[in-house]
Amino acid sequence: MHEADLIIIGAGPAGMAAAHTAAGTGLSVLLLDEQQRAGGQIYRDIERSSKTRGELLGKDYIAGLDLANGLNHKLISHIRGATVWQIEDARLVTFTVNGKATQATGKRLLIATGALERPMPVPGWTLPGVMTAGAAQILLKQSGIVCQRAVLVGTGPLLYLIAAQMVRAGSPPLALVETQTYNNRAFAMRHVIGALRGLRYFVKGLGLLAEIRRAGIKRYTGAADICIEGHNRAETVHFTSRGREHRIEAANILLHHGVVPNTQVTHSIGVIHYWNEQQRCFIPRRDDWGRTNLHDVFVAGDGSGIGGAKSAELSGRLAALEIACDLDAIGNGDRDLQATPLRTALSGEMAVRPFIDRAYPPFEGSLLPADSTIICRCEEVTAGDIRRHAKLGCLGPNQTKAFSRSGMGPCQGRFCGLTVTELLAQANHSTQEETGYYRIRPPLKPVSLGELATLADTETKEAAK
Repeated sequence: MHEADLIIIGAGPAGMAAAHTAAGTGLSVLLLDEQQRAGGQIYRDIERSSKTRGELLGKDYIAGLDLANGLNHKLISHIRGATVWQIEDARLVTFTVNGKATQATGKRLLIATGALERPMPVPGWTLPGVMTAGAAQILLKQSGIVCQRAVLVGTGPLLYLIAAQMVRAGSPPLALVETQTYNNRAFAMRHVIGALRGLRYFVKGLGLLAEIRRAGIKRYTGAADICIEGHNRAETVHFTSRGREHRIEAANILLHHGVVPNTQVTHSIGVIHYWNEQQRCFIPRRDDWGRTNLHDVFVAGDGSGIGGAKSAELSGRLAALEIACDLDAIGNGDRDLQATPLRTALSGEMAVRPFIDRAYPPFEGSLLPADSTIICRCEEVTAGDIRRHAKLGCLGPNQTKAFSRSGMGPCQGRFCGLTVTELLAQANHSTQEETGYYRIRPPLKPVSLGELATLADTETKEAAK
């Protein structure tokens, strides 16, 4: 049994920053991360990044190295390759490392599980050769592999970043097929004044677009009716843009229309969530310090609402300060003194979000796909199946499990959950909040009988001491 003042789940920017801040106040920290190296998705593999790869990925990526180095603290125990699959009584965490299950208990729990790339179900998205743009970026960050003859499809600033990174790596995408419209941009302009506080993001975005233009990459905007075609693998992407049909041959189709909080852990332990209409997802309800309705449980980073790497880092530090104050490691005055500049910086970082959320909304054709489109890849459930369930009286996602096993595959609803909520809400003429989300139960990840047996052995040994 591991024991610590603070248990943190996730070693992305929020988790790393929180661990360093908490340890700096004298708290013992247990940092559990599913990856073998710290960094999360945004700073993936930062600890062993070469100078060349750093140049390809950009200076924002290299900024994560200081956070990773901050984990070298005597009060931080960083367990790598730890798969958390159950949390009981808010502070008892069960996890597996190298096939052996064990448990940890802490006085406070900080969930920093980050974000998931929003699935983009379109006809043909299950064909080999189709992946998320984020998955392609993981290949580049972790293995130095660049997708060849690729087309980027969807919306959001991440598409520009990945396109620029592919250009620098010598394998530019064939085209960018973007779903945002002129009306989206016009609506976003209402928020441009506030967004100017985050001017560096505009400068960065313009720089990325300049790289893309210099590389001669064709951009299509206002794309609709997106369909991926092929026999045994993806061969072409078909779509309409500005009233004209287009078909582009490609070896790889990279899909992306935003990211959403990874709420599997928070849902599983009873944290209250609310529906964010602008980001079209459920978000844990928490206070300004990250504390949830469960007094000992905090949430920080993109898992508490999408804000980006720097915002995640700042929210992790704020949560750690409040936890340190809770546990009498620092006083209220010291906490507030350290928090003030963090809050100012966080406000500046978040100022650009209303503009981004409105300029690059999720693709409506994937939020509410056509009947024939598969939405639950694990169990091959289509959007039409969910609509038929609604006609039979199905009101919420949990009932769809009984009708079709949607959400019961290996991903446990991570990729179909929001789509099922959207489809049922539309079919039943209700709101997404009324419709709700899957009820998440442990194990949060697949667990073998052998792992359960090792946990029993551990408990027996602990009892014998």
